[in-house]
Amino acid sequence: MRVLLLLLCGLIGEAFAFAKPAQSVPVVPNFSTGSMTSHTETNSKVTETIVQESFSTGWQYSVSGTNIEPVDGASLTPGTTTVNGWSSLNVNNKPSWKITNPGAAFQFAETFSGPGLKSLTTIQRVQEVQQITDTISTFSQ
Repeated sequence: MRVLLLLLCGLIGEAFAFAKPAQSVPVVPNFSTGSMTSHTETNSKVTETIVQESFSTGWQYSVSGTNIEPVDGASLTPGTTTVNGWSSLNVNNKPSWKITNPGAAFQFAETFSGPGLKSLTTIQRVQEVQQITDTISTFSQ
């Protein structure tokens, strides 16, 4: 029995020793038509800020009204003074005004505007953009 078992094991070992390695066959797709779809969504948010600044580089003095005149025929143009190389209105030398016909109606407005920032405008807007792309590809052999 032992001899039979040894003989059987020897035959099985020999069978494995002479076995050939397995080989595969290339797989080739076998279809005639097909399609592919793609869906893409893109959302974006754009925030835009516009800032506009308006500057005056000099000074301006104006007088307007009715039934008024300068005292003692003074000059309507005020004197200027220079500070650090910049010309400005000399407020100590501006003309004085009086009512021409006392008791009658009058109007008077005197304005002075120096150099600097005159106005500042800020505009902010938000744009939301959504882009959707659907693609369908078809193919055949």
